[in-house]
Amino acid sequence: MSLRSISAGLAALLTPFLLAPALAQTPKPLRIGVLNDMAGIYADMAGPGSVIAAQMAVEDFGGSVLGRPIEILAGDHQNKPDIGSALVNRWIDEDGVDVIADIPTSSVLLGIQEIGRRKNKLVLASTGGSSDFTGKFCAPTGIHWTYDTYALAVGTGLPLAKDGPWYFITADYAFGHALERDTSDAVKKAGGKIIGGVKHPQGTTDFSSYLLQAQSSGAKMVGIASSGSDQIATIKQATEFGLPQSGVKLAGLYLHITDIHAIGLQDAQGLILTQAFYWDLNEETRAWSKRFFERHKAMPTMGQAGTYSSILHYLKAVKAAGTAETEKVAAQMKATPVNDFFAKNGVIREDGRMVHDLYVLEVKKPEESKYPWDYLKLIRTIPGEQAFRPLAEGECPLVKK
Repeated sequence: MSLRSISAGLAALLTPFLLAPALAQTPKPLRIGVLNDMAGIYADMAGPGSVIAAQMAVEDFGGSVLGRPIEILAGDHQNKPDIGSALVNRWIDEDGVDVIADIPTSSVLLGIQEIGRRKNKLVLASTGGSSDFTGKFCAPTGIHWTYDTYALAVGTGLPLAKDGPWYFITADYAFGHALERDTSDAVKKAGGKIIGGVKHPQGTTDFSSYLLQAQSSGAKMVGIASSGSDQIATIKQATEFGLPQSGVKLAGLYLHITDIHAIGLQDAQGLILTQAFYWDLNEETRAWSKRFFERHKAMPTMGQAGTYSSILHYLKAVKAAGTAETEKVAAQMKATPVNDFFAKNGVIREDGRMVHDLYVLEVKKPEESKYPWDYLKLIRTIPGEQAFRPLAEGECPLVKK
């Protein structure tokens, strides 16, 4: 037998023993699950764009933390709570996911909140909107990042309160109910009047009967408490029915930049909307948004920008805490102000609400738009402490009385 053969044989025998310690030392990835609607009515405001935003956050952070590579898992909950819950349970139990992010559709989000509470995993909500997430359903593991129905109501409902009387066309699910409730409260507090409303199923395409009811109600302000393609269709069809031309104003209570893009300035001009982020707000927002646009070919929504911001803040907290343990990371996140292109001196309260400034904007007239995606003009900035619900009013069990 040649020396080469003996050496080869010895190497073969030793290989398993040499590899075993190396394999044992391979660091477990830190996994982030981005859960949203990938192809349905919320795909434009979250969907693949939120996954891209999450990937950008990981890349900008450096790709690893505490010696562990960072991985993004993406899942489609199809706007169904049972599908979303099953996917998240599998992610946690089988794939070792450490944190769940994004999560539009409030009925899905509130279910994931309970899973996070039960299994001690952080839930970073950037596109789900029900204010109940930090209210009666708050959890020590839940952080609400971008906006909520209370803040949207303050931003859009309050300034238009006395332009009524108001009538609501509301999507018949958790988010729509919460948005109508919070806007109604804001309007009434400001001295406005509510005269009625109607609810429609998610995914409705023909709003003619609902618009006729609104038109015949005598309302001067129609609050559209829905989102995605539901809200786009309502606004387009309201214009076709001549509501704005007859003196009835429309309040799009949950509009995104992608919705304005889909509706077009001709039909959307003059609409007032509340945003946590607008791509063209300043040099920082423009710089990040142009990077995002290169990948996604659309400007980012506030939810997509919030997904980036929440994940980057989470990763910084993991590094600072020296661990991915949920309690320690949550404490670090709450102890550290949020300062990036999305928020300045943002603070995470004990109920999980990240408090930051919001912006009231108006949709431009077609002749005012000077370049692609130049759709909005700033009306005013709402300080965070005025925009979000006071801590004592939220019914969160975590808040000390």
